[in-house]
Amino acid sequence: MTDVQTAPVKFAYWVPNVSGGLVISKIPQRTSWDIDYNRKLAQIAEQAGFEYALSQIRFTAGYGADNQHESVAFTHALLASTEKLNVIAAILPGPWHPALLAKQVATISHLTKGRINVNIVSGWFRGEFQAIGEPWLDHDERYRRSEEFIRVIRGIWTQDNFSFNGSHYRFENYTLKPKPLAPLPQIFQGGSSRAARDMAARVSDWYFTNGNTPAGLKTQVDDIRAKEAGTDHKVKIGLNAFAIVRDTEEEARAVLAEILEKADPEAVQGFHHEVQNAGNASPEREGNWAKSTLEDLVQYNDGFRTNLIGTPRQVAERIVELKAAGADLVLLGFLHFQEEVEYFGKHVIPLVRELEAAKAREAVPA
Repeated sequence: MTDVQTAPVKFAYWVPNVSGGLVISKIPQRTSWDIDYNRKLAQIAEQAGFEYALSQIRFTAGYGADNQHESVAFTHALLASTEKLNVIAAILPGPWHPALLAKQVATISHLTKGRINVNIVSGWFRGEFQAIGEPWLDHDERYRRSEEFIRVIRGIWTQDNFSFNGSHYRFENYTLKPKPLAPLPQIFQGGSSRAARDMAARVSDWYFTNGNTPAGLKTQVDDIRAKEAGTDHKVKIGLNAFAIVRDTEEEARAVLAEILEKADPEAVQGFHHEVQNAGNASPEREGNWAKSTLEDLVQYNDGFRTNLIGTPRQVAERIVELKAAGADLVLLGFLHFQEEVEYFGKHVIPLVRELEAAKAREAVPA
């Protein structure tokens, strides 16, 4: 088996199935949330060298996201339009019951040659849960529910006569047939809190974290690896980023400046209020967004902090630095998705592969 630290870094993109793009800004964007745009984008991304796409889940409007397509159905549509791309459907425990999700995903796995995966979102938007009549649990209890959810869907996918007696879910001799195709759908999760990192170290295949510097990422990864010590488990690490790649650094920085200049202050402030509450809700006050500035939050998941802004060479070098800090995958947002995903595949990914190959040669003893 190839070690995740020596394997080529993987690339994913945020599926814009939610209106408003990936920045809370009134800057003009050539990105659309409709299905025709997203089918074409998925095909472009597949050809450009992206291995994954992540569809978002929202139940209510807000912060520029007035319209939202449901993630599982949208994921299936993108998979039906591609041949190799893996698509990750974001799921909220609470609105979804694990038996329903397990069955949905098992069927889509058979329909799409096993290319569907799931991202378990523990929940950050209290107003969303209240609007649809779902109980709002405290921070760590949401992660306990998510961990049970993961244990349950994995049990359903691997066992007949599955039984489980947890605080949130109970099953007795339940058998799902057909089960998903092998290998099983991969389970992703997000979060930066103590509870999120501990859950990742125990049960998840992939851990997504908000945008960060190489040093900040390494601190998180080292913490997770310490928790995994003595076990056979090794979660892979995904990092959020927003890429602005142009022929010159001046052009790229000018785009960032315009995004920030045209940020929607009311929407950013509203988002800031909600996510700061979420980030500070963890006992150690280190959840996602706990330390985010208003500028960070113009991009939903601190994507500017990863600093993939500049020329193709500069961005490729920074990606390799992030890989050295522990990133196995970079999850990317863009301003104009179709054109910029294609440009990224043509001009950045080949440079990343060259730099990885050079690093590998340096590591071989003379």
